[in-house]
Amino acid sequence: MCTGKCSLCIAVTLYPLVLISIICNIVLFFPDGDIKYARDDHITPEVKYMGGVIGGGIMVLLPALYIHLTGQQGCCGNRCGMFLSIAFAAVGAVGALYSFVVAVLGLQNGPLCKVLLIWLRPFEDSDSSYLSDSSQWWKCLEPENIVQFNIGLFSTLLVTSGLQLILCATQMINGLVGCLCGTCNKDSGMI
Repeated sequence: MCTGKCSLCIAVTLYPLVLISIICNIVLFFPDGDIKYARDDHITPEVKYMGGVIGGGIMVLLPALYIHLTGQQGCCGNRCGMFLSIAFAAVGAVGALYSFVVAVLGLQNGPLCKVLLIWLRPFEDSDSSYLSDSSQWWKCLEPENIVQFNIGLFSTLLVTSGLQLILCATQMINGLVGCLCGTCNKDSGMI
């Protein structure tokens, strides 16, 4: 496959992943579909770090747009464009890594919830993993189903950012090949 077509495939694959990351992060601000938890500051710090919006969103979207341009013939589909795509893909990889780390921390520390009358993170420093032991989830009384909500969305962010990281790393290799060997051109083979 030509390096330009590979770039195009990578960019097109990154777009929905960017959208999923942004949506997941925004939804995390509204547990139980209510704004009162965000308004009253009853959300975890990992949500406020905005790993899905900043890391898996903006920091991956900008490289995806440029990588898309390198996949098309014209101004960016040449050796210089492929060289620049390496730098843009590196920025995307850093963003995806940031989103990945925030998602891991969100899963590791667990949700912020009301336990009896106090808002705290009951699973943060526990010895056993609440992820594999659903019998501990009863501790969180409010918001309703916050543990499943947190696990579902942070797991989605984890998988999405992992895929983004793989795709950006692949584009870095593809960009290097395109820079060294040239990009495919339908008319003349290589440029």
